[in-house]
Amino acid sequence: MKDILTAATRPGRLAVAQTEIVIAAIKRIYPDIKIEIKKVTTAGDTDRRTALWSLKTSGFFTSRVEDVLLAGEADFAVHSFKDLPTGQRDGLSIAAVCERGFAEDCVITAEPADSMDALKRCAKIGTSSPRRAAQIRHLRKDVEIEAVRGNVQRRLSLVAAGKVDAVILARAGMERLGLGENISFSFDPAQFIPAAAQGALAVQTRADNDEVRKLLAAIDEPKTRAATFAERQILVTTKCGCHGPVGAFAQVSGSQINIRAFVSDLEGENLIVKTITGAVSEAPEQAEKLAIELLEAGGGEILKKLTKRYEN
Repeated sequence: MKDILTAATRPGRLAVAQTEIVIAAIKRIYPDIKIEIKKVTTAGDTDRRTALWSLKTSGFFTSRVEDVLLAGEADFAVHSFKDLPTGQRDGLSIAAVCERGFAEDCVITAEPADSMDALKRCAKIGTSSPRRAAQIRHLRKDVEIEAVRGNVQRRLSLVAAGKVDAVILARAGMERLGLGENISFSFDPAQFIPAAAQGALAVQTRADNDEVRKLLAAIDEPKTRAATFAERQILVTTKCGCHGPVGAFAQVSGSQINIRAFVSDLEGENLIVKTITGAVSEAPEQAEKLAIELLEAGGGEILKKLTKRYEN
């Protein structure tokens, strides 16, 4: 083992905070280990204008970090698991999925509000996520969706400046930045379904680096791994890409796993939700079965139309 290990991550405050969480978890088991952070700027950090639903490629927030890892410039990388493409790059592996934070989405409002119903009529809500936009439109037909990008602080500043009435963010990120007191209300993840693997941290390393892989295995959380991989299987089977109006949320209880997922059009008018419960040992198979049910219930036609729309 090298004297000092290097962890690659994006340069933003949240990415660094998440990397520090992983490093702290490692140090609790290996207190004498030395780890330094290497900040890597990605396309997602430099391009803060392009709406996520218009992206035609995956890895917008992760590919450059993976390049650094593959080049041997870092020993492992820390990602928000929801940002990683479902297709693993050759030569890399997910060595650990850390215990999940909050999976749900939360809302930060300009005026006090404790639910979607409490927002004013025709409220302007900031999000660049088609998944969030579809579910919001399904709940409130009158709201206006404003495409916003950038880090957490920038999005909060849009609310403070009155440019939007509210923004939707992942609660885990808000909490990890110590900004939980700014949250107006959070959604029930079983009702407002989050992105696959939202709230989880994936620790990635080179597949041939057995020494580091064994070290990282000590911080792997089996229940979180099972749940998040099941959620990501929904994306794989539906072939919706990283930015489609699709969500998945899985919970492990004992030997059972419950998976809930949806597919929607962008307007939230045709939102299809399905749920399945089965053995954790068969989580990928259960997730695939659920995804097929979604496709056969009309999700396949929705995604086909969206693909044509994006291509045009």
